[in-house]
Formats: sequence, structure tokens, C-alpha cells
Amino acid sequence: MGVKTVITLEDLPQSLEITSLEASKDGVMDSVYFLDDDRVLKIFENANEDIVTEELKLLEHCTTLPIARPEGGVLRIRNKPALIYHRCHGKSLKSAKIDQIRQIGVFLRAFHTLTATLKSSNERLFEKSRLEKMIEEAKSEIFETLFKKIDLTLRDDGIIHGDLFMDNALFNEGSLSCVIDFTQACNGDFLFDLAVVDLSWCDNDEKTKALLKSYGATLSTEEFQAYREYATLFYCVNRFLNGGNYQELLERLL
Repeated sequence: MGVKTVITLEDLPQSLEITSLEASKDGVMDSVYFLDDDRVLKIFENANEDIVTEELKLLEHCTTLPIARPEGGVLRIRNKPALIYHRCHGKSLKSAKIDQIRQIGVFLRAFHTLTATLKSSNERLFEKSRLEKMIEEAKSEIFETLFKKIDLTLRDDGIIHGDLFMDNALFNEGSLSCVIDFTQACNGDFLFDLAVVDLSWCDNDEKTKALLKSYGATLSTEEFQAYREYATLFYCVNRFLNGGNYQELLERLL
């Protein structure tokens, strides 16, 4: 964890008038720096400039929501795309309470309402065809068996976050202050997006029901199960391929 691209103040445009630069220790995929305590610099280690531009457009469309607010356009830092955001205050959760789950459900409904008519040029990362290719790459019979058991047709409802795990939301004094990391946002199924939240935030049926109700979903927990299984399998395979801890997710499916 921590930054991958090491920079100094000399790497930043002088026009920003930055006087202090502090590396974050929480970065996983990208390099994050705090600038003068009121702004955040994110250097994208894997995303190209087109993907970062799509994130910028999406964030500018959703300014009424508690999201990371960009400042200016796409920068080039050490030949990598980067964005500067106004710093959000708060911390991510280790475990979510019912009230916090309700808040993220309300947020996700509002986000989907704004993105229902949008089209992203980003690759649709969460499609069944892509998961099938990931499973082929993993060469695991158990993944293949689990994939064949899931009876689900994914829709194209609009732009989804796709990665709204607890570490991508900040809470300040019990209230949702900011949702971050829209790098994987692309067109997809809104209920899959909801299932990703369920995967990370809900560890019992009571929390799942609270999530569904706060989101305004009309389906039952039983009808939601196929989405839960698909989201769990997707991230299980994803972690397997990237050397992460996938065993816990696999156990949920067995």
C-alpha cells in the first residue's frame, strides 16, 4: 500500500501554488497525495487519459451528490494522467451500521437517477462475457461451475460505480460525506451495482433488507440473490487473478 509514483513539489504545475505535499498510505491501485491539507492529487497508475476524462465528466454531472469534487482538468504527472480533488473529510468504515447502510442506499439511488440517461465510452467491465473470459484465464473448475449456476441476464440501465466497497465511501460524525473512486464507472446493471454494496456492507439479512428498502428496490431478498451471487463471483475471480484474498468470497458461494 502507499504511493507507486514518487513525486516532489517540483513535479506539480507552479500555477497550483502548492506549498506542502504529503503521500497517502492508503492507496492501493493509484498514487494519492494530500496538497496543503485542502486538496487531493490522484495519479492514475493503470487508467489511460480517456478513462480519467470519462471520470471527470461523470463527476461534473453529479455535483449535487456527496462525491469527490474535481478541480480543473486532467493533468500529466510523470507522464501519467492525474486529477486534483477538493479534499473530503471523514473516514471509511470497517463495519457498517444499519443507518450507514441506509445512507449509502439513498446515495446509490440518487446516483443512478442522475446516470440513467448517460453513456460512458469506458469498457463495460462487469458484463457476463468479460467474467467468462476472466474465468477462462483463471483455469478453475469451481469458478466455471459457479458461473453456470447463476441464472441472470444483466441489463444496461446507465452508468454504475461498480466498486462501491466500504473503503470508497467516507463518513464524518456518522454521516456520509463523500463517495470516491469512480475509475471503474461504466454502463451496466443498477442492481449489480447495488449487489456490490451488499457484498461489502451487509453481513446479515437485516442489513440487506435495509439496503434494498433505502434504495427503493421492489424485489425481495430472494429475487436479489442472483445478483448477490454474481457480484460475489465477479470479485472473487477478480481477486484470484490479481493475487488478492478470494477465499472468503468463495466460501460465501459454496
